[in-house]
Amino acid sequence: MKHTVGIVGGGAAGMMAAITAVGQGADVTLLEGNDRLGRKLLSTGNGKCNLGNEKLGLDNYYTKSPNILANCLKRFGTEETLAFFQEIGLLVKRRNGYLYPMSEQASSVQDVLRYRLGQLGVDVITDCRVQQIGIWRKAEIRLETGKKSFTFDRVILACGGCAAPKTGSDGSGYKLAEQLGHHLVPVVPALVQLRCREDYLKAVAGVRTDAMLTVTSGGKCVARERGELQLTEHGVSGIPVFQISRVVNYILRENRKAEITMDFLPEYSADSYARLQTERASLERGRTVEEFFSGLLNKKLMLLFFRLAGLRAAEAVSEADPEKISRVYGLMRQWTVHVTGSHPFENAQVCAGGVPLEEVTEHLESRKAPGIYFAGELLDVDGKCGGYNLQWAWCSGYIAGTAAARL
Repeated sequence: MKHTVGIVGGGAAGMMAAITAVGQGADVTLLEGNDRLGRKLLSTGNGKCNLGNEKLGLDNYYTKSPNILANCLKRFGTEETLAFFQEIGLLVKRRNGYLYPMSEQASSVQDVLRYRLGQLGVDVITDCRVQQIGIWRKAEIRLETGKKSFTFDRVILACGGCAAPKTGSDGSGYKLAEQLGHHLVPVVPALVQLRCREDYLKAVAGVRTDAMLTVTSGGKCVARERGELQLTEHGVSGIPVFQISRVVNYILRENRKAEITMDFLPEYSADSYARLQTERASLERGRTVEEFFSGLLNKKLMLLFFRLAGLRAAEAVSEADPEKISRVYGLMRQWTVHVTGSHPFENAQVCAGGVPLEEVTEHLESRKAPGIYFAGELLDVDGKCGGYNLQWAWCSGYIAGTAAARL
């Protein structure tokens, strides 16, 4: 006799769970709040859908339960992801370890998943938002939408977090988890831009440049990332900022202060940078401050640093205060801004926090309500940029789908 499995959420994790559960012999119904499946997939990887990464490791994830996460990734990692998509007809290309569909279109991933669901006969119901969940008549699980109720033998909650709510991730999954008695690791935006208090950032808005970012709180270094930094009118953005944003948001949530120090010449050691300054001293003659520093960094940045150091761009460098010249050099290696917050969930790519992994079994089944499983962003797992969050969606969807379909 087949199990009936209800899946709440038709994103990456939900579709994977549905395909897997049907493959294990279950009768599957997929309930999706949007008018179509996989809506959030279309915005991943700047529309190219970074499916996963060959360099899969725990150092690319955040969770309070790394050992449990490690066991999950061993069961369904990068090679399993590649095999799965090959089986359903998607050609995958590799670029510096990053995995993309050959078409470089996220819609291709959405399409092959939807086609597979149709081939397998999964009952897909869209525009269906689940509001309540509970155990009914012994082992049956009831889902209430406000207009209709459904009952299943097993249920998988894969309805996302609350990042990018326009795509359907409205945080309702957290409420369903709490109805079952689960606690939540506090949820904050992750992979998101940060806002800073310095008004003069307006002068450098639009600048993109390589930099090493160091986050400090209470005088201690708590995170460090290098990559292309983007300066905005209100703060900082770019991949390295996204990578540190969840760390910063947890610091701010605890009402602690967070600062970011930027090094715009990270390839220089302290000694080589000192030599650079000595060698450039020969260029002083007949040059203005602006001419003397020309060619080192983006012009907008240099002009800002002159102002912060108390120099005029047009003054002769030979007559300028040496301490102010030294300060410009210092700002190039250690420019500090003070973070006041981040952009909201509407701008975040993922959420950090969620249902603790300690509250589910190795099969991602609820320890509070047996027969109910979790997959994807609802759980306390979030990854760095680079396909790691989608890899978690495929991994957790597969594990939950396999377990929920078992007799």
